[in-house]
Amino acid sequence: MNWTTLLVDAGLSEREAEVVIVLSTKSNLKASELAKELGTTRLDAYNSLERLQSTGLVTVTVDRPMKFSSPPLKNVLEHLINIRKEQLSKIQQGFEDIKQGNSQYVQEDVTESAEVEPKFAVLKERIHIFTKMEKMAKDSQDSLILTLGKFGILHLCRSTALSEVNKAAQRGVEVRVIAQLDRRTIRFFSELDPSISVRHSDDLESQGTVVDSSEAIQYLNTEENPVGRGKTDAALLIESAPFADSQRNLIESIWEEAIPFDLASKRFTEERIVDPLKLTLDGGSFLDRIRDVLQISDELPESDSPFNLDAFMASGLEISDARKKLGTGGIASLSTFGIDVGSLLRQVGNRIGEELAFSLRKIDGHVEFLSEMMDWYEYAGLGELNYDSDPTFHIKVHLSSNTDNSEQLPLWELDDGIIEGTLMTRYSAINEVSIERIQSPENSDEFCRYNLILSDDN
Repeated sequence: MNWTTLLVDAGLSEREAEVVIVLSTKSNLKASELAKELGTTRLDAYNSLERLQSTGLVTVTVDRPMKFSSPPLKNVLEHLINIRKEQLSKIQQGFEDIKQGNSQYVQEDVTESAEVEPKFAVLKERIHIFTKMEKMAKDSQDSLILTLGKFGILHLCRSTALSEVNKAAQRGVEVRVIAQLDRRTIRFFSELDPSISVRHSDDLESQGTVVDSSEAIQYLNTEENPVGRGKTDAALLIESAPFADSQRNLIESIWEEAIPFDLASKRFTEERIVDPLKLTLDGGSFLDRIRDVLQISDELPESDSPFNLDAFMASGLEISDARKKLGTGGIASLSTFGIDVGSLLRQVGNRIGEELAFSLRKIDGHVEFLSEMMDWYEYAGLGELNYDSDPTFHIKVHLSSNTDNSEQLPLWELDDGIIEGTLMTRYSAINEVSIERIQSPENSDEFCRYNLILSDDN
């Protein structure tokens, strides 16, 4: 039995088998060169290459003209055998699920080829994409990063790639997962090895994989149905160290801002938001600010200056009067460093409002939600709120503690921030509702008002 027969029996067409045989012995061929080897047209060669690329059997150099390669024939056949095994496993599991009234999911395998030149391949269907991820996890040596979006953990746990990801972590590879947690899939994270670091990010919806500093997979399309078979899924496989490094750097920046799993998961397991709260200070040079506070007028030297014993002794080692005054300056002195206490309290209030909106999220009606928000606000003793529909639907805010005393904590900023945070959390993602905040300095009866502009349908 020859290679052509084996490859055809494994699932390739006769033409595809011929393409693989040629490319496995003569790598980096142009489509025209391949067509000449096959004794066919370039269009016919392209048609065969497209399907072989989608299953990962052919890779392409990022060059003009494109050049095509394939791994050794024994690796190609091993890959096709694995695909058949996975498909048979999928059929068997599907049959069991049908008998039990359940639904399940399986994977295939994809091979890779490593060349110095950057290469890419388009992987189509989830089964091929996750099989390639499985191979990457199996071959990983130092690090493996998975970006799983919202439902990627579900797909991972329904594939054979999960086992290889866990094995990679167990043999010492640094494995990290960044995903967007969802109450419907959060339980699947328990199937990851305990040594795998997991973080949550609201800003990350894409899926992909970066292994060591050599390869990366980036999803191009994901089926909308989270429990579907992923027939329309597509991803780009890139074999390029510079690209893998750039992807890693991008993910690192998101990772730093992402929330550890044990904290982020509490909003789904304990119905509480306990994510870290990051406050923002004013910009500008803080070195210049402290120089002004300490009344230092001398410029910093641009080069090393000789040591002057007389000047050193004359300067003394006493703490300056400006520094002593700063230590007893109270709240007002914080503004010297660009620390706006009112802004910080408003940010804390926004977070409290976010948690309040989260607690009331199961209330559907607008009026019902606002009534509960007002009841809580007034029950907490924070002040008086009421709403009116003239000239537009709005909430009136009354903050009696508003004062110009610079040494008193501006708690009205906290109170108003709670209202702002509650409304923005509830309505910012709803297209039918827009919110505008209007300060009312001329109206002594109210501090400000929040106009809620609802569409006619609401």
